[in-house]
Amino acid sequence: MKLAPLTAVLLALAALPRPHHLNAQDANAVIGRASRVYRSLSSLRADFQQTIADKMIGTFESKGQLVQAGNNNLSMRFSDPDGDAIVIDGKHVWIYTPSTTPGQVIRLPIPNNPVYGPNLLAWILDQPAERYRSVYLRPEQLNNRAMDVVELTPNSSEMPFTRAVVWLDKDDALPRRIEIEEASGAKRTLILTRIHTNDQVNKSLFTFEPPKGTRIVDRGDQG
Repeated sequence: MKLAPLTAVLLALAALPRPHHLNAQDANAVIGRASRVYRSLSSLRADFQQTIADKMIGTFESKGQLVQAGNNNLSMRFSDPDGDAIVIDGKHVWIYTPSTTPGQVIRLPIPNNPVYGPNLLAWILDQPAERYRSVYLRPEQLNNRAMDVVELTPNSSEMPFTRAVVWLDKDDALPRRIEIEEASGAKRTLILTRIHTNDQVNKSLFTFEPPKGTRIVDRGDQG
């Protein structure tokens, strides 16, 4: 039977793949899965590239290796600028940036709330359903890997950022790219590559020994 031209066109259109628009519930499911995977890890190791863009002071790029074993053990050792480090040793946060402030290291207590500390992954993946409104933006390919791109808007103005966009791997649910619009107006981009999870991690990675002659600047409770 020969179809009328209009009928044939309508059937052809109906057969085309429809764009996949995810609603808020689906976005929450995507970020919720990422949070569960993140919290289940005994360790995470990755190379990172970080860019901080600020209209007032310019753009700063850095790279190095990030290692984490729980929210209270984190090591960010920079290869560029060489020697810079941020270390959480279970009791204190150590911030050592000889590239900008030589001769001193900042020591402060671990914040009570992880989203206020230097652990950027915990900002995003610790209790996201309670802390953010989630919107699914799009599927995307990043470095030949399939991603879900999700936007997060904090529910509280006390958060240190106003908006985040996260690229979550469809396979392992871990973030590969995070873009943060900070309350200060700066934009921070963190890219993670060569991710390894649940490896045995030497505890010495989370120990920071201030170089000889370095002045330790103690800061009060930031939690």
